[in-house]
Amino acid sequence: MNLTIKDIAKMAGVSPATVSKIMNNYGGISEATRQKVYKIIEDTKYQPTFSAKSLATKKSNLIGLIYAGKINVDFKHPFFNEVVNAFKKAVGALGYDLLLFSNEKFYQGESKYLERCKHFHVDGCLIVAGDEIEEAVCEIAESEIPCIGIDLKLEGPNSSYIMTDNAKIGMKVVENFYLNKVKKVAYIGGKQDSLISSIRNEGFMDAMKQFGLPLNEKWIHYGDFFEESGYHAMKKILQDDEWPEAVFAASDMMALGALKAMKEHGVTVPEDIQLIGCDDIESCRYSDPPLTTVKQDKHKLGKLAAYMLDDLIRGNVEIHPVKVDPELVIRSSSIER
Repeated sequence: MNLTIKDIAKMAGVSPATVSKIMNNYGGISEATRQKVYKIIEDTKYQPTFSAKSLATKKSNLIGLIYAGKINVDFKHPFFNEVVNAFKKAVGALGYDLLLFSNEKFYQGESKYLERCKHFHVDGCLIVAGDEIEEAVCEIAESEIPCIGIDLKLEGPNSSYIMTDNAKIGMKVVENFYLNKVKKVAYIGGKQDSLISSIRNEGFMDAMKQFGLPLNEKWIHYGDFFEESGYHAMKKILQDDEWPEAVFAASDMMALGALKAMKEHGVTVPEDIQLIGCDDIESCRYSDPPLTTVKQDKHKLGKLAAYMLDDLIRGNVEIHPVKVDPELVIRSSSIER
């Protein structure tokens, strides 16, 4: 028999509201009544339903997970997957569960995020950046529901965001090339209309100018952060009469695609052309040669996002955007002199 809070109240001769207050440790209830209700709950082994708990406490302990954008990342994406895993572990330790929202029907005008968040009484949302962000994301970020964005600027009244300091990534790479007497550098950037891509692109260009290194337009190409685009960009670079001394790809996946293209062309890495990627995904350690890269601290990003969201939910502090410093990780695809 599935008992309800009304059944417990009837057995105890009190109102359902009184049972709810006792279960949630509210004051103003006599000790005798409290003990009577506790005894009935213990004898009947009553377990309140999720919805009953949510209505009583105004808190579900659920975090909505949204992969934003018409073109979004998925569980296989090596960078965001590690960030979300770190977030999951941290919010789990804080007592939350995750509820994944699909956006597959948004483009038929169905079921907005905000409506579903209210339906499930989520306490807050983690929103992971994609491309072509739907209006529904802006709507929830502007609502009263606490939200944290990953690589996505959220600036609503109860929202904030966290990302790597992408402007520093290009500086770390170019500075390393400059210190090792590498001056002819090619660049494979991400989508030019993407926020993260544009920051990385600008950071690379600024660093090249700062160190007085030439920018060869024939060696600058753009992809979409994935392997195939890095492969095709590198093919175009190798068609030039003169080759660069080094290539910086703005994601590890594009760098791995570029590495494949170089091998097919008979180019030896790093002796003929050096190669540096960005993100420090797991496969960098096992490529041939192992890939030098700029590490984004995925564990820190996920854990900080969890703590920031928890603070927003609790109203503990006013949360401001956070940028995490990148770190250059030297492996065998580049040469240290």
